[in-house]
This record gives sequence, C-alpha cells and structure tokens, in this order.
Amino acid sequence: MNIKNFDLNLLRVFDAVYTVGSVSQAAIALNLTQPAVSQGLTRLRNLVGDPLFIRAAGGVAPTPRAQRMALSIHDALRVLENAATDSAPFDPPQSDRRFRLHMTDIGEGQFLPRLIQAMRQRAPRARIETMRLPVPELGVALDHGRVDLAFGFLPGLQGMRSAVMFQDRYIILMRHSHPFALTARPSPVPLDDIRALEFIAVRTHAYTHTALEALHMADRIRLTTEHFMALPVVIETSDLAVIIPRNIARSFVPPERYAIVEADFPLREFDVPIHWSHRQDGDPAHRWLRSLALELYQDA
Repeated sequence: MNIKNFDLNLLRVFDAVYTVGSVSQAAIALNLTQPAVSQGLTRLRNLVGDPLFIRAAGGVAPTPRAQRMALSIHDALRVLENAATDSAPFDPPQSDRRFRLHMTDIGEGQFLPRLIQAMRQRAPRARIETMRLPVPELGVALDHGRVDLAFGFLPGLQGMRSAVMFQDRYIILMRHSHPFALTARPSPVPLDDIRALEFIAVRTHAYTHTALEALHMADRIRLTTEHFMALPVVIETSDLAVIIPRNIARSFVPPERYAIVEADFPLREFDVPIHWSHRQDGDPAHRWLRSLALELYQDA
C-alpha cells in the first residue's frame, strides 16, 4: 500500500463502522450516504487486502485484521484532531469536541449528572465519552491523548498534572436498622468497636480490603464483589457493612434507609483530584474542561 496516495477519509469510515458495528449507522454518524460509506470500505479493503468487516447479526463484525488495526487508527485520528484544533480558539457553544474521561462505574454516577447538565448549558454540541483503563495503561493514554481527564483518587498514577476537586473520607455504610447503628457510640467510633462487624470488600476499590487487612480484620470479610453497584441491595437485606468513601455513599443510597458510621481508620481522609498530561496544558478546550470540573466540584 502506497501511503503517499492514501485518502485519510477512509480511516474515518473504518473508525465509524468499527465503533458502531453498522454501515448504515456509520453513515448517519459521518453525515454521509450509505453507498458512500460502502464505497469507502471497498476501497480500504482493496488497499489492505482484507475484508475488514463481515455480516453479523444486527450489522457487521470486524475481522482479526480489523481488530488489530482499530486502536492505531482511532489514536491516529485523535492525534490529527488535536493537531487541527490545537491553535484554534475554543468556543464552547459552537464546539463539537469529544472529551474522553476516565471514570469508574461509581464515579460516573457521582460526576456525570452535574457535568452533563453544565455541558448541555455551556457547550451543547460537545460530546462526552467515558472509559475505564487499568492504572498502568492510564498514564500512557493521557500522554497520547486517548484520555483527556482522569477523575478520582488514583495513587498509582505517576507523572501527571493534578488539581484537587474536594476532600473525602472513608466511612462504614450499613443498613439503617443494623443493631450496630442503633447503639449509641462516640464519633468517630473506636476501631475496637467495629471488630464485631462483618464486611463486604470491593475488588475495584482496594481500600475496602486493605483497610481491613491493616486492622487484622480480613477474616471479617464475608462477601467480595466486583463493583459498588450491588452494595445498596446487599446491605439493605443483610447485616453486612462496607468501608466506602463518604461522598460515594451519599450519592447512591437513600439516607433514610442507610446509616453512615464514622470510624477512626488509618489514612481515612484523602483528596479527590482530576489528572491530565502536561502535554494538554496549552489546549484551550482542555483548559476549559478542567476549569469547568473544578468549578462544579470544588464548590460542592
């Protein structure tokens, strides 16, 4: 394949079809006709010598060759997009910029409602895409522009810029009628008092387990879950408790059905920042998004 005569629009066609898994839906996303997208795919297939996509239920599925190409093409288009807009002024009401944000599942529930509301008012054409990457991959993704901002407490993330949105602390969450919650105790509760409790640990949030290990209470774990989202139902129907950030607890459980118990955990207070790469410092759109996030959450 001679790259000198290559039409970069074919990469946009490939990326759209790969993303939505449908030629017709890709045409809508690209504001093209379906025949134009099909012709683009045919040209690209001839260039790379591979079918790239085959018919599947509800659309098309990528071939192994297409799967290997997809991430590189997506990243290349992102680099070109950043290069084209880097020196241009950022006009929020007119911008259709796509911002990619690293958030956990529970972080989406905590941050997205307020962020989307503000974006709809100030930058209604802009787009938000959330994702979650392992911390070892996140720094590279931030440096390469595959992720714009990472939200949350990420102690393993090194070499990034950061700004604190708010401070949080770990508490114990349990059902409102739990016998422990109904007994009068000082606040914060002494650690010796919580040794009779039985706990849930969450794999995606290490402190729920490491705090109990540090207190020699790992044997009090009765359930380990993958995510936070199952916790409200489990806690409400059992005498299990969980160590969880206070702001997360307050954001996803009705206060009348759950009790928050303050306990004197080691290192229980922590900062919740946003993180970004120094390479994005001069990007006007990126500066705007960082300022918006700090405005929304520092006030809270």
